[in-house]
Amino acid sequence: MSDLSFYVHIPYCVKRCGYCDFNTYTPSELREGGTLETVSSDYIDAVLREIDIAFAQAPDASVPTIFFGGGTPSLLPARDLGRVISSIKEKWNVDADAEVTLEANPDSVDTAKLSELRAAGFNRISFGMQSAVPHVLQVLDRTHNPENISKVVDAARAAGFESISLDLIYGTPGETLEDFRTSVESALSLGVDHLSAYALIVETGTKLAAQIKRGELSMPNDDLMADMYLLVDDLCEKAGMSWYELSNWSKPNHASRHNIAYWRNANWWGLGPGAHSHIDGTRWWNMKHPTAYKNALFGGESPVQESEELTAQQKSDEAIMLSIRMRGGIPLSNLSQEQRETVAEYRQSGHLDSTRWEEGTLQLTPTGRLIADRIVRELVV
Repeated sequence: MSDLSFYVHIPYCVKRCGYCDFNTYTPSELREGGTLETVSSDYIDAVLREIDIAFAQAPDASVPTIFFGGGTPSLLPARDLGRVISSIKEKWNVDADAEVTLEANPDSVDTAKLSELRAAGFNRISFGMQSAVPHVLQVLDRTHNPENISKVVDAARAAGFESISLDLIYGTPGETLEDFRTSVESALSLGVDHLSAYALIVETGTKLAAQIKRGELSMPNDDLMADMYLLVDDLCEKAGMSWYELSNWSKPNHASRHNIAYWRNANWWGLGPGAHSHIDGTRWWNMKHPTAYKNALFGGESPVQESEELTAQQKSDEAIMLSIRMRGGIPLSNLSQEQRETVAEYRQSGHLDSTRWEEGTLQLTPTGRLIADRIVRELVV
């Protein structure tokens, strides 16, 4: 094996946002009367045991990226997160320029904490901004003060972070196009290196889904969602950020190398409850609940819940689904004559870049990115 990236899942949040269905837990959900410290105190010890399992299986890999997601990873002490980075560095050859990312809630860090995180080995940070508009944040049930974004971005830069990213969500009930313009322009005005913008997906079982079902809130229509996407794409390009994946824009040399590893279906090991892994066509995922995960590892057992061997057809279909999201697109040589004929109409309709097609690549135009899923369905049926 050559490269092996690591994803580290931190499954804790102070409170659950109304739209969230991620595998994350509040202290009260895990233990009555519990605090974050009491429910997470031995969590890193369990992760270190899974690292031992990973090393036994893949001792000769090089590590190009490490990504801490959640949940809210920035809630844990920097020294605990640093133990994970140190363990990986002790066991594997970690690239000298390895990208080490932390997802962070803006309200969970300050100047001192950011300096500690940088000293622990993080060089890239992604703040969950979501919106700069208070009424939108309120609907999303986000707890941070939008004014804190500029403060933490400045503090992260002062602490020595080499790359700073902001995450936005668009399509929140009640959000207008001008609301979203305010958020994008606010994010870009901070001079960050990377911006992600994700369309809100209302997941069954969330507080937001219940509010919509009761008629308290209503989702924006598809035309407004499309306008929001085209707006962020246009504003980012004008600000010197190029799209490299459907929902991501960056300055030169600041694309997320960790996420690119996913989209290229490279090898990665997911540490933590519910985390997914992929090595050489084998995919597996861990049991979801933190307590079950810890009990398995402390009991000397594997935390894996299930695994699967990808078939040739699955690999082919996934290569299409992932590659089409990227600016590099899909080499036409990777498609059959029938597949090329099937999607040729999208070239005429302006959804595929005609120049790139002539050069031998299927690449989506901005409007093509709006219907990427439709084009994929026609290619993989």
